[in-house]
Amino acid sequence: MPADTATARPDLGTGLRRVLVVLCNTEIISWGVLYYAFPVLLPTISARTGWSLAAITAGFSASQVVAGLVGIPVGRLLDRHGPRAVMTTGSVIAVLALVALVSARSLVWFTAAWLLAGVAMAGVFYAPAFAALTRWYGPRRVTALTALTLVAGLASTVFAPLTAVLNDRLDWRGTYLVLAAFLAVTTIPLHLWGLRLPWPAIEHETVHTPSAVARSRPFLVLVVAMSLAAFSVYAVVVNLVPLLTERGMTTSGAAVALGLGGVGQVLGRLGYARLVARTSVRARTLAVLLVSAAVTILLGLVPGPALLLVAGSVLAGVTRGIFTLVQATAITDRWGAVHYGQLNGLLTAPVMLTAAVAPWAGSALAAALGGFPAVFVVLGLIGVLAAGLSTASVPRQPTGHLR
Repeated sequence: MPADTATARPDLGTGLRRVLVVLCNTEIISWGVLYYAFPVLLPTISARTGWSLAAITAGFSASQVVAGLVGIPVGRLLDRHGPRAVMTTGSVIAVLALVALVSARSLVWFTAAWLLAGVAMAGVFYAPAFAALTRWYGPRRVTALTALTLVAGLASTVFAPLTAVLNDRLDWRGTYLVLAAFLAVTTIPLHLWGLRLPWPAIEHETVHTPSAVARSRPFLVLVVAMSLAAFSVYAVVVNLVPLLTERGMTTSGAAVALGLGGVGQVLGRLGYARLVARTSVRARTLAVLLVSAAVTILLGLVPGPALLLVAGSVLAGVTRGIFTLVQATAITDRWGAVHYGQLNGLLTAPVMLTAAVAPWAGSALAAALGGFPAVFVVLGLIGVLAAGLSTASVPRQPTGHLR
C-alpha cells in the first residue's frame, strides 16, 4: 500500500472544508503580518531609530534562518501530534514577538525579537499548513495545496497597502501593535478551533524510516537542487526592480512589473493539478526548474523594450508560483505522506537558508559583476544546475505515486 494512502483519514466533508478555509485565512494573516509588513515599514523604522537599513534587514533575515532550523523539530511534532497545538502555539509566540519588536529601544533587542518571530514562523507559515493538508486530504492533497497557495498568495496584496495606511497614521510601532492584536484575535482562535479534527493514525509504516530516507542519495540531491532553485527564484524577486530600473524603466513602472509577476504566480498555480496529472515527478520538476532558469537568463540578456521585460516578469511569476507547489509536493511524490512533516522540515530548512541569503547575494553579485543583468544570467545558470540535479532526486523504488 502506498504511504500516502496508509492513513485513516476522516470523511472528506465539512471538517476538511473547515480546515482548508481556516488555513487559507490564517496563512494570509500570518504571512501578511510577519513577512510582508516588514518591507513597507523598513524605511520608517530606519528613519525613526537611526539604525541602518542593512542592520535592520539583517535581523529580519536572521528570522528566516531561525524558522528553517526550528522547522526540523517542528516537523517531527507535526507527524506525531498534528498541526493544532503547533500552529496555535506559533500564533501565540508571533504575538509575543511583535510586542517585543514594538518595545525595542536597541538594535540588539530588535534583532532578538525577530529571532523569536522566526520561531513563530516555523509554526505558522507554509510548512505546517502543507503537512496538515497533505495528511488530511491524502490523494486530494494537490487540489487543497493549490487552493491554499492561491489564497495565501494574496497576502502581500492585502497587507502591503494596509500596513502603509496604518503607518501613515500610527508610525511603525503603532502599526505593528495593531497588526499583533489582529493576528491574536484571528489566528489563535482559528487554529485552536478549526484544526481540531483527529490526526489520522498511521496504519502502515513505510519501508524506509525517515532517517534512512534523509541519508539517501536521492533525498540529499533533492535538498541541494531545491536549495539552489530557491536561491535563484527568490533572488530574482528581490532584485527585479533594480534590474528593470537599470534597463531604463521608472521605479514605479518596475514596481508595477513586479506586481504583475504576482498575478503570474497565481495563474501558474491554477494549472498545477493538470500538470501533475499529465507528467511524472521527474519530468515536471525538471521542466519547471528549466523554464524558470530560461526566463531568468532572458531577463538578464534582453535589454527591452519595457513591454517585453514586463512579460518576462509575469513569466517569472508563473514559474515561481509553480515552484512553490513543486516544493510542497516533493516529499509525497517521492516517499509518501506518512513522515511528511519530518522530511519536509529537513528539506525546508536549507531552502529557507538560501532564500534568506538571496537578497544580499544578489546585491553583492551586482557590485562584483558590474550590474544586475549579469546577476540574472548567473542566477539562471544556477537554476539550470538545480534542474539537472533534480533528475537524480527520484528514488528507484518510490513509495509515493510516481510515473
